[in-house]
Amino acid sequence: MYSPVDIVSGRARLAASVAGEGAPVIFLHANVCDSRMWHAQTAAVAAHRKAIAYDRRGFGQTRYDAEDHSAVADLMAVISALAGGQPAVLVACSQGARIAVDTALLHPHAVAALVLVSASIAASEDAPMSPECQRLMAQLNAAQARGDLDAVNALKARLFLDGPLAAEGRVTGAARDLFLQMNGQVLNAKPPGLSGDAIPAFARLNEIAAPTLVMWGDLDFPHIQARCRTAAERVAKGTAYEIKGTAHLPSLDQPDEVTRALLGFLNG
Repeated sequence: MYSPVDIVSGRARLAASVAGEGAPVIFLHANVCDSRMWHAQTAAVAAHRKAIAYDRRGFGQTRYDAEDHSAVADLMAVISALAGGQPAVLVACSQGARIAVDTALLHPHAVAALVLVSASIAASEDAPMSPECQRLMAQLNAAQARGDLDAVNALKARLFLDGPLAAEGRVTGAARDLFLQMNGQVLNAKPPGLSGDAIPAFARLNEIAAPTLVMWGDLDFPHIQARCRTAAERVAKGTAYEIKGTAHLPSLDQPDEVTRALLGFLNG
């Protein structure tokens, strides 16, 4: 049974859900989704631990007024309110992973372990995109420039759910419907203001002492795959885990494999 909780941080009321009891595991969503992207994983974790998922400003059910803010401070508000004074495992995808890494560097006492999926990391040293990926991104930028939100939503599903290295429409059914619903809501949300967090995290990955599992899909952007491999190597207690046949959002596309890997890491 999930319990909804609102957590005040600045001029935002962060919408969180909590299920289960025990050591806290907090889920951070990608920039094209909301906390519903973790539904399968939170249900599995809640059988043994306290599973916490929340919507950031501009996503899901969170209410906010636009203001400059800190995404790390928002996460720390969630930890303070719901982790029961214990360090939390942070399970995070894409931009959520960037916030998790920043938090592990700024507040190491609050982080027991990290699970980073398709990680965005501040100040990363990425190789240029391939010509095909650049072509797809140019289409996305053109749709954004002309304000065609339906086209933007469809292109983001193509890029992040199907993957730029796979055929368009590879992922169908409930997973695609949920993605389009979540990202469609993001595209229509009012601007939340800017997060002021800015640390050179990529160059400081070796400072992270928490055990870290880094996952990625082999259909994701090649530069994101390379970034994840490097992150797993630089973190002192890093473990790399490539998932075949999935792209940027494996928790939606291959939920069973992500859940198995997550539970194995937590139990280990």
